[in-house]
Amino acid sequence: MSVLCATVALGLTPIKSPDTYHSEAPPMTSPVSEIPAAPSAIALMHFSNRLTFETDCSDVHGSQQTASVDFILVDVRGPLAFERGHVPGAINIPGRLLTSAALTDYPQSTLFVVYCAGPHCNGANKAAVKLAALGYPVKEMIGGVTGWLDEGFELSAAAPGSSRQAIGCEC
Repeated sequence: MSVLCATVALGLTPIKSPDTYHSEAPPMTSPVSEIPAAPSAIALMHFSNRLTFETDCSDVHGSQQTASVDFILVDVRGPLAFERGHVPGAINIPGRLLTSAALTDYPQSTLFVVYCAGPHCNGANKAAVKLAALGYPVKEMIGGVTGWLDEGFELSAAAPGSSRQAIGCEC
């Protein structure tokens, strides 16, 4: 999909021709701007694409609060970590056990949202690769258990006061 097509598909009006790939901004000197930011058309495409692969804890929680849950939330950590505390509504399928046999109850159109311990763990990413390879639509809940707790949301099955202990991965 071209940048122009993505821009129009999102209902936005292009600021300048998507064929313009140079910056007209004055030179910058900070460590942040040492490498110039991408032109807006490229940034639009990049960030739009990211949203097709991920969701965040707030969006998952909001969906749960409005009964607009049109996905299966999967905690891909090991069973002990899941028992110590997990996101409400999640099922536990450890990433290493994600196979077509484990998913026979789910039609190919089922959207899976996977999470693991947090940004320090790539278990959710590995699980997303497996699900995509099996032909399922999938998104990663960025932040995982760490992000869920940072948002102030409660975990299910966690003993009182032990929420931070539930972050373990076991993947």
